[in-house]
Amino acid sequence: MPPQVGPDPTMITCPSCQATVVTRMEYEPNTRTHICALLLCVFCCWPCVCVPYCVDSCQSGNHYCPSCGAYVGTYEN
Repeated sequence: MPPQVGPDPTMITCPSCQATVVTRMEYEPNTRTHICALLLCVFCCWPCVCVPYCVDSCQSGNHYCPSCGAYVGTYEN
């Protein structure tokens, strides 16, 4: 069972290197990010289309071990 991860860096024991660490987070756009940008464009808010790509809460948060770089899990709202 993969470790439970949340919207913030989480203290876990890495399944790869067994170190107790606070995860490193990287954000990447997901389908919801693209749909929000499309809706902004459709409703004539095209100057704001880049906002979902700049706001972390509109993207998937991927957790990685800072010691070995292993992928730990993904958090999606």
